[in-house]
Amino acid sequence: MVDILHRVGVEKASPTEVYEALTTVDGLAGWWTDRTTGDPEVGGTLEFRFIPGGFDMEVVELEPAKRVRWQVADGPPEWVGTHVTFDLSEVDGYTIVMFTHEGWAEPGDFMHHCSTKWATYLMSLKQLVETGTGAPAPHDVMISDWH
Repeated sequence: MVDILHRVGVEKASPTEVYEALTTVDGLAGWWTDRTTGDPEVGGTLEFRFIPGGFDMEVVELEPAKRVRWQVADGPPEWVGTHVTFDLSEVDGYTIVMFTHEGWAEPGDFMHHCSTKWATYLMSLKQLVETGTGAPAPHDVMISDWH
C-alpha cells in the first residue's frame, strides 16, 4: 500500500477555522468542489461531484479542531476503501494541515494525477481560509484529461 502525503501551513487562521472548512458542506464546497452535498457528521456520507465523476466519503472520525477522517465508499476503484485524513495543529501562528490519502494499492498514473490534484485543492483550502475565496471545481486548475 502507498499513500499521498501533503503538508500545508495556513496563515492567520485557527485550527477551528480550518476544521470548519473541512466539516461543513459550505466549507467543503468553497475549496474542493462546488457540487458538494451530504451529511458531514460521523456516520454520514458526503457526496463530491466533479467533471467527469465523483466520490462518496463516509465520515469516520471528527475531532474538533484536530482531525477529520473519511473512508471512500464509492468512486473510482483505486479510491474505494482508501482513507482521507486531515490532521490539524498550530505552529508559530500557522495552522498546519497534515494531509494523508492512504491505502492506494500501487503508485500508478491515476495516483500521480490525484496527488497533484490534492495539492491544488489543499492550496484552495488555504486560499479559502486566508482570503474567503477558494478555487473549488469547476474553477480549479486543470492538469490533464482526468481534470
